[in-house]
Amino acid sequence: MNESSSVLGLDIGTVRVGVAIAIWPDGIPAPLTTLANDPKLSDGLKDIIETENVKFIVAGRPRSLNGNSTKQTLFTSQSVKDLENKLGIKIYLQDEAATSLKAKAELEAKKKMFTKKDVDALSAVYILEDFLTERKNGGMIE
Repeated sequence: MNESSSVLGLDIGTVRVGVAIAIWPDGIPAPLTTLANDPKLSDGLKDIIETENVKFIVAGRPRSLNGNSTKQTLFTSQSVKDLENKLGIKIYLQDEAATSLKAKAELEAKKKMFTKKDVDALSAVYILEDFLTERKNGGMIE
């Protein structure tokens, strides 16, 4: 039996982590869940990695509007290092410019109630989608 593998997208915030998933390499990303960014985060991600046969993870890299690093950039970079060590899986960084704004605008356009968790999960979709699109257009994975 040939079991397919998946890839996760993460929108890492100080309070929550939005999680998206896609079948590797040609799947369409979809929101999966939102996890609390607390000491149990790596356990929640481990469960998903095992259940979904995750090949690698893509995390959004926040930056300022002029492209410089911010406090959130540093927080995310440290979080990624910590998660790579705890999970034993490669985590790539992907520019996440305006993904939260795009997610909020999309959810508002649907004229239905939504929460910050919904925004975070949809932001993770956009991060993963951007990563996969770049790879399909010739970008290499390290």
